[in-house]
Amino acid sequence: MGRYQARSLRRQAEVAVKPKQRFKATTDSRHGYPVAPNRLDRQVTVAAPDRGWAAAISYRWTAEGWWYVAVVMDLYSRRVIGWSLADHRRVDLVNEALTMALGRRKPKAGLIHHADRGSQYACHHYQALLAKHSVLGSRSRQGDCGDNAVVERCFGSLKSERTDQRLYQTRAEAKGDVIDYSERFYNSRRRHAYLGYLSPMEFETRAAVA
Repeated sequence: MGRYQARSLRRQAEVAVKPKQRFKATTDSRHGYPVAPNRLDRQVTVAAPDRGWAAAISYRWTAEGWWYVAVVMDLYSRRVIGWSLADHRRVDLVNEALTMALGRRKPKAGLIHHADRGSQYACHHYQALLAKHSVLGSRSRQGDCGDNAVVERCFGSLKSERTDQRLYQTRAEAKGDVIDYSERFYNSRRRHAYLGYLSPMEFETRAAVA
């Protein structure tokens, strides 16, 4: 079949081509900051809230340019407890997500916070924020993303279920959509097989009652 016939058939069937998303690196591990040991060590199943958190950065293209989203997730319930969106991936981006998570949850000392080896998470400013709240840092091994697979699956759901289906004209439009997905759908309504087909908020509520 030639390309023109394929195009005609596609139009008759009202089938649209989904363009491949642009790739943008979010991790820069070429820095001189100390790197914390891998305290999480792929133990992504935790027995109680605020024992283990995971953090990561993702991105999306808009008509105004790139925007980035940083999240912090509680591994106990897979709930997104902190997020931040900006047109850059400097340390302020991840600081704001962590600050939100700390303010919402107020964890006890000994919490393990896992992230990749990027400079945003390894820098002195971020480490000082962790130390201030007695949070233990944890970093993946070089080239090993298995420890952060839970957060990456969250980003995969965000892209496949929401952002990949839309063309954002402004960063503000994209930001509002991501917040809506995270708070009104992913946390409160999206069911997870890992949680017995409950949403993260339902899982936490039932666990607290039990």
